[in-house]
Amino acid sequence: MTASCQPDPLSNPMEREVIITRVLNAPRELVFQAWTDPVHMARWWGPKDWTNPVCELDVRVGGAWRIVMRAPDGGDYPCAGVYREIVPPERLVFTNDAFDQAGTPLLQGLTTVTFEELGGKTQLTVKARAVGLVPYAPMMLKGMEAGWSQSLDRLTGYIASHDTSFK
Repeated sequence: MTASCQPDPLSNPMEREVIITRVLNAPRELVFQAWTDPVHMARWWGPKDWTNPVCELDVRVGGAWRIVMRAPDGGDYPCAGVYREIVPPERLVFTNDAFDQAGTPLLQGLTTVTFEELGGKTQLTVKARAVGLVPYAPMMLKGMEAGWSQSLDRLTGYIASHDTSFK
């Protein structure tokens, strides 16, 4: 696994970019499916020990996605976006916005996920950029790398538990 956080050139605490690369022991078609099937995505998306009681994906250019992540303390954290680019099984690009309980936007982001074939394995690269929209956004942005890393840890475990196919 490699990870890097790219601070804004002007050190703007209201912006953050995270790039994380992982190699998963599964064909990229399977890894791509884990990102595009709501049944599978609900099982791994989000930080460790969180659940996703809502996971809706309309996987087409212009289609919307919405996930409500539930923290271990019961708090709900909605996020949503729109798919901008879909190239199965190579690439996904989507907006990735976070909201509070009242639907007020907190972060506005863009995420690019690439799936590279490596002889039966998949090199997965997530590039996520976000801009804070509220005064307390810098705290949320500081947690981006940890949040994405935990999601990808969960994805890796989920993929490993399914060998080479979802049944």
